[in-house]
Amino acid sequence: MTTPSFGKSPADLVARFKAVAARHPEARPKKMFGYPALFVGGNYATGLYEDRWVVRLSEADMAEAVELPGGGGFSPMPGRTMKGWAMLPPDVVADDEALDGWLARAFAFAGSLPAKG
Repeated sequence: MTTPSFGKSPADLVARFKAVAARHPEARPKKMFGYPALFVGGNYATGLYEDRWVVRLSEADMAEAVELPGGGGFSPMPGRTMKGWAMLPPDVVADDEALDGWLARAFAFAGSLPAKG
């Protein structure tokens, strides 16, 4: 089995994540696998993985997210797509309005799950 590489996220993407996170006080910042992430109700909602921004979504939102040009399902290992997780395309990550729309969906889904400590 191939293990994930866990390469560092680019500094500009980390800076973007931190700036966006500051606009969302409803989400708690934490690290997940060494990457910056945001949690709602103790549930992982969004974060970085290497050079990608990933979001946790409902089935309906996932169906829409995987159709975004340059986006798609999230596979930290080849052939191992994580159910309910999508990669956001760079043009969405660069656009505050588009990104906030996807983050609202991720926060709503994470908040709908049973709360974790």
